Amino acid sequence: MDFPLTDLMDQDACYHKLVGLLHPDGLACPACEASDRLRVHRRHRAPVLDYRCGGCGRVFNAFTATDLDGTHRRPAQIMLILRGFAQGVPTAQLARELGCDRKHLMELRRRMQGHATRWLDRNPLGDPEVEADEMYQNAGEKGLEHEDPDDPPRRRANGRRGHGTFANDRPPVAGVVGRESGEVRLEVLESSGSAELGEFVAGACLSGTTVNTDEWCGYNRVDGRHGRVHVTVDHSGPRGSYAIDADGDGVREVHCNTMEGIWTGLRNFLRPFRGVSKWCESEYVAMFQWGHNIKGVTDEFLRCMLGLGPHTDFAS
Repeated sequence: MDFPLTDLMDQDACYHKLVGLLHPDGLACPACEASDRLRVHRRHRAPVLDYRCGGCGRVFNAFTATDLDGTHRRPAQIMLILRGFAQGVPTAQLARELGCDRKHLMELRRRMQGHATRWLDRNPLGDPEVEADEMYQNAGEKGLEHEDPDDPPRRRANGRRGHGTFANDRPPVAGVVGRESGEVRLEVLESSGSAELGEFVAGACLSGTTVNTDEWCGYNRVDGRHGRVHVTVDHSGPRGSYAIDADGDGVREVHCNTMEGIWTGLRNFLRPFRGVSKWCESEYVAMFQWGHNIKGVTDEFLRCMLGLGPHTDFAS
């Protein structure tokens, strides 16, 4: 059920939190960047104050020249929106709980998730051993009108057999997870062919890494790149063969079970949205990757959502 929270949060604390996120070096004039000659101009929206710059005369507030420029939302409501986006709360539910317009809230979500996708960590994993796998998520053309009653967008992918593609509304999501760090790298691909999967795996781990996959032919190029060791497990047989002991030490070290568990988490993350557009799926996958890797929301992550990028001296 929905639970409105707007009146239960402290506006002053939320405002100071947003100022710290948007201006980690201190509030300054967006025109001349002066910070030592600011005076309060208006208090009619306290705690959000309007300032006048003593140098150039510009009137501004803490949200001017940011992604929140022109917003009339209260600081507590903005923080709740950020919280909802980070936790994967559907836009319709957020709009009902916070009394927002759904269309405008969706536009804000798209913009902030786009920022989070831009600043996603794409550095290769440093783990000596990783697992690579792919999943296929039904993602059609949600949000676009379809005049053909025989081509329902939510059913088109369900009847597809075999490995899906972006074109048939079952885009593959490729993933690599480090066994030591537990960090994951995810990417939505056009198809699960050897060219795309091989390039993705090569960029997600270092040379010399041992890569565990299943026997799908899309991974045939993995062992030919920079000395990587490619070991496979057969998923077509009984469950007892899903993990094998290749070196005879009694430990079934060849498997993709960690990555399979992450797919369960990703599907659970996407399920409340009741379908996402394939054009936007990468943004939702990026939000899941952020959450999986950092576990708890950090100030750096919130800055990325707000379009400011990581700040080297910013304390998370």
